[in-house]
Amino acid sequence: MKIGFDAKRAFNNSSGLGNYSRDVIRALAQIEDYSIYLFTTKLNPEIFDIKSNEFKAKIEVIEPSRALDKLLKSRWRSVSVSKEINSKELDIFHGLSNELPVNVGEKTKTVVTIHDLIFKRFPNWYKPIDRKIYDLKFKNACIKADKIIAISEQTKSDIIDFYDIFPEKIEVVYQTCNDSFKKKAGEEELMQVRAKYNLPKEFILNVGTIESRKNAWEIVKAIHQNKISMPLVIVGRSTYYAEKIKAYINEHKLGEQITLLHNVTNTDLPLLYQSALVCVYPSTFEGFGLPIIEALYSGTPVITSKGGCFSEAGGPDSIYVESQNTEELADAIIKVIEDKNLGEQMSAKGLEYVQRFNNKNVTNNLIKVYEQLLIKR
Repeated sequence: MKIGFDAKRAFNNSSGLGNYSRDVIRALAQIEDYSIYLFTTKLNPEIFDIKSNEFKAKIEVIEPSRALDKLLKSRWRSVSVSKEINSKELDIFHGLSNELPVNVGEKTKTVVTIHDLIFKRFPNWYKPIDRKIYDLKFKNACIKADKIIAISEQTKSDIIDFYDIFPEKIEVVYQTCNDSFKKKAGEEELMQVRAKYNLPKEFILNVGTIESRKNAWEIVKAIHQNKISMPLVIVGRSTYYAEKIKAYINEHKLGEQITLLHNVTNTDLPLLYQSALVCVYPSTFEGFGLPIIEALYSGTPVITSKGGCFSEAGGPDSIYVESQNTEELADAIIKVIEDKNLGEQMSAKGLEYVQRFNNKNVTNNLIKVYEQLLIKR
C-alpha cells in the first residue's frame, strides 16, 4: 500500500498535532509492505528524525523543490502539493491535521483526521480571521474526504452537527500516546528528574498549554482557598494566562508551593507523570484530552472534567468534576490525597482501561479505514 501524509506537523510541531502525526507515521512505518510518503514544507530532525528510527516501510520525504514553492510554502501545502501527490500514484493520502490539499487526483483516496471543532463551539476564544480560515479548511476537508477520522465520539458528533456530514462517512479512531509514557521508570530516574526541576517527592500535576480553557488557575485557587498543602506543578507552554496565574501566586505568596515549568523535555515529561500523586486536568473542552491517557499509562490517578470527551479518555475510574467549580475540584483533590487505597485503585483500574488506546488497537483501527476505502475503489 502506498500512503501519503501531510507531515508538516510531524516535523515542525513538538506537541499536540505533531505528536499525533508522529505516532501515526511511526505505527504504520512498522508494516513492511507499505510505502510511506511524507509531504512537508520543512524538515526538522530535532523534532522528528526519521533516519534514527528503524522503520520497516519504505519512507520518502517530499519537500517543495521549485523556487516559487519554497517561497510560498503555505500555498504549496494547500494547492501545489497535489501535483506531487498525483505523480506518486498513491493509494491513500491522509491529512493528519484537519485539512486536505485541493485537486488530489481521483485515483487517490483521501482521509482527513479532524481533532476538534472548538473554534465552532467556543468562537470567542479565537480571532475572527482564524475562525474563518479554520472553518473554510475544516469544512472543505470534511466535504472532500472519502473518509473522516474523528479522534473521539465528541468530535464525531460535532462534525455531524456543525457541518451536516453523514455519520457513515466518519469513523472514530482514538489516538495513543508516545511509548515513553508506557515504560515504568526506576526510582533513581524519578529522583533525578525531581532533582533536575527542584521538585518534592509528592505533588499534584497539571499538563497542557497554560491557557484559559485548560483552567489551571482554577486548580491554583482550589489549593489556596481550601488550604491544600500538597505542592502543585503546572507544565506547559507559557501564555498571557500563565502570567495571570503567576500574579495570583505572587499575591498570595504561593511561590514555594506552586511551580510552573515551560520547557520540560519529552524525555522528562513521562517521569514527571510517574512522580505525581494525581494528575488534575479540568479543561473546559477538548477533542480528546491526551494528557489524560498519558497519566493513566503512567499509573497516575486522574481528576478531570464532566461532559464532553473526557470520560472517553478517562474511563469509569477517574474522578469527574465541574471544570470551574473550585470547591468540587478541591474536594476531589483532597479525596485522592487522603485516601491512598482510592489512589491505588484508580491507578490500577486506569492502567487497565487505557490499554484500549494501545498501539496495536489504534493501528488496526486505522488500517481498517484504509482497507475499506480500497475495497470500494
